[in-house]
Amino acid sequence: MVKLLESIGNATIITLKAFYFLFRKPPKLRHFIDQISYLGAETIPVVIVTSLFTGGVIALQTYSTFSRFNAESMIGIVVALSMGRELGPVLTALMVVARVGSAMTANIGTMRISEQIDALEVMAVDPVRYLVTPRLFAALVGLPVLTFISDLSGIFGGWLVATKLFGVNPDVYWQKMIDFTELYDIIGGIYKSIFFGLIIASVSCYFGFYTKGGTKGVGRATTNSVVTSSMLILISDYFLTAIIF
Repeated sequence: MVKLLESIGNATIITLKAFYFLFRKPPKLRHFIDQISYLGAETIPVVIVTSLFTGGVIALQTYSTFSRFNAESMIGIVVALSMGRELGPVLTALMVVARVGSAMTANIGTMRISEQIDALEVMAVDPVRYLVTPRLFAALVGLPVLTFISDLSGIFGGWLVATKLFGVNPDVYWQKMIDFTELYDIIGGIYKSIFFGLIIASVSCYFGFYTKGGTKGVGRATTNSVVTSSMLILISDYFLTAIIF
């Protein structure tokens, strides 16, 4: 219990310091661009493919039930609400954890065991400012954008399956979705993604920053980072859903 509280405290301190340096003495612009490019631009293909087939699966599953009640036109509503409120932000966050969060931990952890972080401190360069702040900013900015792309991809995937595979009228698909889906259903998912981005950056950087035990320690820290981030995302999703919706 004491170790858990100590870990939470250290992670909180790192995150608060990163926020401080974000507004006071921020790193060079190129550090932010590099992190946003890696987290955002290079992750877009993964998010699009995952969300496209997720939307298609939702349409595939709901059609068999809705067709019994002649309610095939409601498929678009289910796809839009499912992607906007839940699956868009959660799936995107889990994809980012697997691809980017693990890389954050491994990169910072390698710097820790190779004493590069100690070298930064010797040169009077704050390692949190240099390593954590750009990654935190990239997560807070990149996750909402990726989530929005995920929502659009999922809705399009549902449209493809519903209209091309099952012959649902495309005009009805879009019109029903527009009539029954509110903007806040999408915005609420964006709110979630901001919090998820905070979790990913804080947890990943914490485990990397406190890596020990050589190369085996890096692998162990990366595994713990991915598992912890994924669990916190799924747990916090419940509470965020209760609060937002």
